Parts: sequence; structure tokens; C-alpha cells
Amino acid sequence: MKLKVNAPKVKKLGLGIIHIGADHAGFYLKEALVTYLKKLNYDVIDHGANFFDGYDDYPDFVIPVARAVYEQPNSVRGIVIGGSGQGEAMVANQFPNVRATVFYGNKPFQGTDIVKLSREHNDANILSIGARFVSTGEAKDAVQVWLNTPFSDDYKYIRRIKKIEKALREIRLKDHF
Repeated sequence: MKLKVNAPKVKKLGLGIIHIGADHAGFYLKEALVTYLKKLNYDVIDHGANFFDGYDDYPDFVIPVARAVYEQPNSVRGIVIGGSGQGEAMVANQFPNVRATVFYGNKPFQGTDIVKLSREHNDANILSIGARFVSTGEAKDAVQVWLNTPFSDDYKYIRRIKKIEKALREIRLKDHF
């Protein structure tokens, strides 16, 4: 039995839409990644921050990215950036069809292997980057690997994602009635 996952079609560099957002802690890294992604011919939709404000709040920039991925899970991906990436991923993962993964840098995870596995095994469609833990070069490498790694379509991974989606639907329905 073949299950279908709301998975973005594999896109090679230069062929997709990327939604991006960051708070003050990720502002400068976001600016560098926007420039980088545009040079790779991605269509980048920047949800801010549009200027450095040390008092801004990451949900203001993560929610529009997560909403865009939720609304078009088969055709867009998102990148969110904050100090640790944790809060950003927590916000993003509240949306149906969103699977955000956190990247802290190369040292603890032996290169970009964790980013690659997040795509292959979990079909991650939002990359949350901890700006206080990565260099711009590490972030660019991680983004490139993440964007170029396809979901494996292995039945066991599809089955697991479907179980998560089902549980979330049941919880949301229960809470609304």
C-alpha cells in the first residue's frame, strides 16, 4: 500500500520558492541567506524582519513563513532564523503539514548530515537555524544540502509522518468541539 505525504517536489538549486523570516537574533544571517538564495535563482519571499530591532518577537516572522508552507506544502519551503532556532521550530510545527527541523551548526552533528536526514527521513519543509551557533558559511552549506536532498519516499517514513498528521488532526478536531 502506497501512502502519499504532502511533500514538496524535489527541486534542484534555482527552481523554487523559499519563504524566509527572522527576528533580531537572526536578522543579519537572514539578509546573507536572502542574497545567497537569490544568486541561486530562488524566488525568495522575505517576511522580515526588515530592519534590526532588538525588541522584536520571533513569532511575528515565523508565523507568516509557516502559514505559507502550510498553505502550499507541495510547492514551497521555508527557512526561519533566530538565536537558537528552537522557539522558531516550535512555532512552525504548530501548523498542519509543517515539519520544521533545527540546525545548530556542523560540529555537534558531523557536518550537514542532520539536515540531510531531516529531509530524507522526515520530509522537513522548514529549516530553523540557530544563528548564535552557526557561521554564515555553515548556514549556506546547510541550506544547500537541505534544498537539494529529496524525501526518500520509503514506506516506513511515510507511515510515521501519516501517524503524526492523523494525531494532530484528531487533537485539533477535539479541541474545536
